[in-house]
Amino acid sequence: MKKIRLFPSLKEVSYHDGESVLSCLEKNGYALPSNCRAGACGECKIKIREGVIDQGFILDMALSQSDRDQGYALMCMAKVKSDLLEIEWADAEARPKLFPPVENALYMLTEKISLTKKIQKIRLRALGTPLRFWPGQYIQLGSVEKKIPYKSYSIANIPNQDGEIILYISRNNEGVTSKWIHDELNIGEKIKIHGAYGTFIGDPSAETPVLCLAQGSGLAPITSLAMAALLRGGFRNPATILFSAKTNEDLFEKGIFSFLESKFRNFRFRVTLTREQNPGLLVGRIPMILPSLYPNLSNYSLYIAGSPEFVADCVASCKKLGARDQCIHTEGFYNQDRVNGTI
Repeated sequence: MKKIRLFPSLKEVSYHDGESVLSCLEKNGYALPSNCRAGACGECKIKIREGVIDQGFILDMALSQSDRDQGYALMCMAKVKSDLLEIEWADAEARPKLFPPVENALYMLTEKISLTKKIQKIRLRALGTPLRFWPGQYIQLGSVEKKIPYKSYSIANIPNQDGEIILYISRNNEGVTSKWIHDELNIGEKIKIHGAYGTFIGDPSAETPVLCLAQGSGLAPITSLAMAALLRGGFRNPATILFSAKTNEDLFEKGIFSFLESKFRNFRFRVTLTREQNPGLLVGRIPMILPSLYPNLSNYSLYIAGSPEFVADCVASCKKLGARDQCIHTEGFYNQDRVNGTI
C-alpha cells in the first residue's frame, strides 16, 4: 500500500488511490491549512521532498511557476502516484507550524448577539487578506484611534472560505476593551486586528480519548478545536466537552453541540451547574466532580480553558487522577493585557 511520510517527524500514514493528499492526512488526524479545496487559493501549498504526484487542475495564481520549480504542490488536488510520498510539514513531533502573525488586518463587524447576560458573540469578516490561523488560537482586538487597548480573544470557529472570525466576549466591568465591544462597537464598523497567536492547538492525531474542560468564554477555543477535529475525523476515540456554568441562563451555543452530538457518535457535550440544579445536568465545580466521572485519566488527552483559577484547579484535579503532563493542554484567560489571555 502507498504511504505518505511527514518530514521531519517521519510519521507515516497509508494512502488509498483516488483520494487527495489533504483528505488522506485529515482522515488520519493531521491538519493542513486549507480553504477552497479546489486548487484556487494556494492555502495548502506544501513542499514535496520525495515521490510523484498527479497535481490535477489548479489555477496558476494559486501556485506560481517559481513555487513549482522549488518542488511545491497543492495538497487539496494532489494524488499520490509513487509508493512513497514524503512532504515537508510540521515539526519533529508532527505538531503544525504556526503561521506568522499579522498586524492591523482589516475586518468588519457583521454580527453582534448577546448569548448570556455577560457574553456577546461577534462575527468579523475580512475586508482584505484573511488571517491564517489554527483552531484554538486567538487574535487581539482594540482601536488605536479610539484609544482602546488591544486585548486577546480566542477564536470560536474554524478557518473558512469567507475569512470569518467568531469571538465570545465576556464583559468585564473593569476592562476598557470588553466594555467598548459590548456597549459601543456597532455592526458595520471596520476593525483592525492582530494575530493569530497561541499554541493551544492540540494534537488531534493522538490515539487517546479526549476530555475538554471549559468555563465561560473559555468555551471559544474548545469549540474551535472540537469542531475541527471532529469534522476532519481526528477524534476517533471518545471525545467529551465538560462545560461549567453558574446557572442555566449562563449556557450558550447549545445548538452547535446538539448538532455535533447527533452527527458524531463518539462526541458528547456535558454541562455542570455550580449555583443551581437542573434536571439532566450535573451539579458542582468540575474539579470536585471529576473523580466520580473519570476516576482514571492516565490515558486521556486533556484541553482546559477558562479563568486562571479554573485552569489551575482543573489541572491539579486531573493530575491526581493520573493525567500526564505532556497530555494536558491549557489556556488561561486573564483580566489584563497579556498575550495568552482575554477579558
